[in-house]
Amino acid sequence: MKFKLFPKVIVFFIISVLFFNCTKSEDGIPENLEIENFVWRGLNAYYLWQNDVPDLADVRFSNQNQINSYLEGFSSPENLFDNLLYTEANGYPVNEKGYDRFSWIVDDYVALENSFQGINLSTGMEFGLKRYNSSTTNVYGYVRYVIPTTNAEIKGVERGMIFNTINGTQLTDTNYQNLLFGTNSNLEIGLADYNAGNPNTNGTTISLTKEIVTENPVAISKVINKGGKKIGYLLYNQFSSSFDGELNAAFNDFKTELVDKLIIDLRYNGGGSVRTATYLGSMISTQPTDNIFSKQVWNEKAMKVFTPDNLINYFTNEINNTDENGSVILQEPINSLNLTSVYFIVSGSTASASELVINALRPYIDVKLVGTTTVGKQVGSITLYDSEDYSRTGADLNTNHTYAMQPIVLKISNKDDQDEINGFTPGVTLPGIQLEEDYNNLGELGDPTEPLLARTITYITTGSKGDFKTNVEEYSEIYNSKLATPAGNNMYVDFKK
Repeated sequence: MKFKLFPKVIVFFIISVLFFNCTKSEDGIPENLEIENFVWRGLNAYYLWQNDVPDLADVRFSNQNQINSYLEGFSSPENLFDNLLYTEANGYPVNEKGYDRFSWIVDDYVALENSFQGINLSTGMEFGLKRYNSSTTNVYGYVRYVIPTTNAEIKGVERGMIFNTINGTQLTDTNYQNLLFGTNSNLEIGLADYNAGNPNTNGTTISLTKEIVTENPVAISKVINKGGKKIGYLLYNQFSSSFDGELNAAFNDFKTELVDKLIIDLRYNGGGSVRTATYLGSMISTQPTDNIFSKQVWNEKAMKVFTPDNLINYFTNEINNTDENGSVILQEPINSLNLTSVYFIVSGSTASASELVINALRPYIDVKLVGTTTVGKQVGSITLYDSEDYSRTGADLNTNHTYAMQPIVLKISNKDDQDEINGFTPGVTLPGIQLEEDYNNLGELGDPTEPLLARTITYITTGSKGDFKTNVEEYSEIYNSKLATPAGNNMYVDFKK
């Protein structure tokens, strides 16, 4: 990842204060423990719960030999990482920061970096997985959308298709990971009829091939004229800085068309860059650049180093993206609509940076929601590499491996110190309408007749919420294809050392 923060939020670390005084450049670290040493050092320096985990305490070890002896007790870097997290499974009591549900480690940081920019190994079919209504083990998939020009589009996969077998095997809650997200590059999906949530195989199959896919998250941008209103509609699927220009261009179109209402569809958006979230919020609502967008709280060691202003993210009037060397790659004015209200379509897959935009805007403008309860991920992370300052370009980057960590390092709230760790519920947390997608009739994304969009348009044009909840029974979604990518439901800050 590029370790930068947006204007006015550049954080400079005093390394001698933050880091335990032992780095991999010192003698005494066996080659077979280099990765484990990196894991411990990185979490000791940055982890939000560092002060709450005894084995991460600064006084836990007095020398490198003691650290080595401790690290030798773990079977793998992943095993060590999991054991150092502040989780209920590790026996910790919940505290004011909650539990850690979102930290993770990867053994291929190139794939992670690509994933943050919307580049993943995929068939191009994005889908959710749900249990059968009448079974506790059988699982079926429903196609959310298809990325243009991919193998899935070429093979005729369409939104709303239901599948329940892969390579002839029924999907279950114990085999879907291997069948759908394993090392196999080819898979045959067996289509099925919905049958009230108990799909019946219909004999049709489609053979798909995984390939490297780059997804433009600005999926649909259009203006809908309805009820005397010009309504801008944006389906936005990831906060990826590589597409900040495309996002700004969509808002230029809205501005040119003089839209007076705006719908941002985040139902499939698991998050991404905090900086891009700030850009989106600034596009929606024109605020002075000294108005607070969000606030950050890091661990106690970091908080002693930061000045208060370093922890505040401000609205901005300019996109200013640079590469790891500080060279400008995109600099242009924000196309802001200066709206006093906005409507978000949300779901149980709406997380992190998506929730941040909702949360950051609500003290300033009228925010309404249509959909179901969001994830409740009000924490953020940075990518840590095995170098002396933990950056990708840091001194002595260890080239013996490609492990990287994405630990939770901060809590984030709006200007009024609000966050929603249990997620945003339409009509409860904020005004709106609870409405679950109908898996037997998903409709076409961006079409004014698509059920969630249609209800939102009616809400805008008439003020009527209609029935508070849909009559379609909500079945628990157990996983989705976005969660299988290295970026997952992530919210990250672009850290500058």
